[in-house]
Amino acid sequence: MAQPIITSLLDTDLYKFTMWQAMLHRHPQVQAEYRFVCRKKPELPLSSLVEAVDRELDHLCQLRFSEPELQFLGKLRFIKSDFVDFLRIFQFQRRFIQTSVEGDELHINAVGPQVHVMAFEIFVLAIVNELYFRQFDSRAALAEGQRRLEGKVEELKTLGKEAALRHPFELFDFGVRRRFSGPWQKHVVKTFVEETPQWFKGTSNVLLAKDLDIVPIGTMAHEYFQTYQALGVVQLRNFQKAALESWVQEYRGDLGIALTDTVGMDAFLRDFDLYFAKLFDGLRHDSGDPIAWGEKALAHYARLRIDAHTKRMVFSDGLDIREALRIYHHFADRTQCGFGIGTQLTNDMGLEPLSIVMKLTSANGQPVAKLSDSPGKLLCDDQTFLDYLRKVFDVRP
Repeated sequence: MAQPIITSLLDTDLYKFTMWQAMLHRHPQVQAEYRFVCRKKPELPLSSLVEAVDRELDHLCQLRFSEPELQFLGKLRFIKSDFVDFLRIFQFQRRFIQTSVEGDELHINAVGPQVHVMAFEIFVLAIVNELYFRQFDSRAALAEGQRRLEGKVEELKTLGKEAALRHPFELFDFGVRRRFSGPWQKHVVKTFVEETPQWFKGTSNVLLAKDLDIVPIGTMAHEYFQTYQALGVVQLRNFQKAALESWVQEYRGDLGIALTDTVGMDAFLRDFDLYFAKLFDGLRHDSGDPIAWGEKALAHYARLRIDAHTKRMVFSDGLDIREALRIYHHFADRTQCGFGIGTQLTNDMGLEPLSIVMKLTSANGQPVAKLSDSPGKLLCDDQTFLDYLRKVFDVRP
């Protein structure tokens, strides 16, 4: 048998830990369901991977956090000691995650206590990706990937030849979930660390941050907000405010980048009042036109008479280096900017990337939804709830 794809429970995105801690402290009783979805038909059927996926999940459910890994997490000032103690005894339960096939489709569902199943997501996506791309000519893919990587480094170095804007360009690796392989992601990140340290400022991959002594990057994802749609602690209309307030109380100034598109930017800004706008360091873009989104954010800060130079906009929706630089040149004289690039850093190999996600579909037996500012990113199993959510937040189909 080949080396298992996942050999460390740190080999995942930082925001899984930050959301995990928040839910453990505030809503540990939530029952949740996460569902794997392939948004676009792949070149080869994913159903053929089911046996290998099962073997990888069997191995994943045998892993535990090591003491050096726990020590690394414990040194992050926003990670609490009781959460580290929880992770010390944590182990994935195989009974909470099941695979099946339907025709050419691969189905993966994780169902159980949210604090036991929410961390499956990134591991599942990384496993499916790597197994899928093992079916292609790896030598040719790696050669093409290296050629493209060198081009990205040179493209980024053009920044050094241009007139400086008010705020620097900052690049992050957000590529765990759709990477070509674990070793390739490490090679890519190491290359940027060594070749472009003035612009490359961190990775979402906690294991790589530990191994390469760089900054782990991440705050929250849609599942955090979506969970609050189903908790029943507030009216649906106020779920975003409740989620933001819980985050503020949990992290008290740390991890201050808020995700805006669970029900769309316009609906988010209606809830992101002066209180939250002052408390949070900035906003993250993950759907819709990035320029239009950024202009809305800046106009919102202006209406609240907040100096946008003290805030940060993080862009993370399907970027490559060229697009990140375009957005940077549009905004960097008016506000701080950061750019999280995923697939186009860690899986730009001349092969068609998979479009796969594993999203929260229900909490406590109630449906949840992400409306997003990009129609293709909508995910909800319950049309009645989706229609109601749109009505509550005045979001058109």
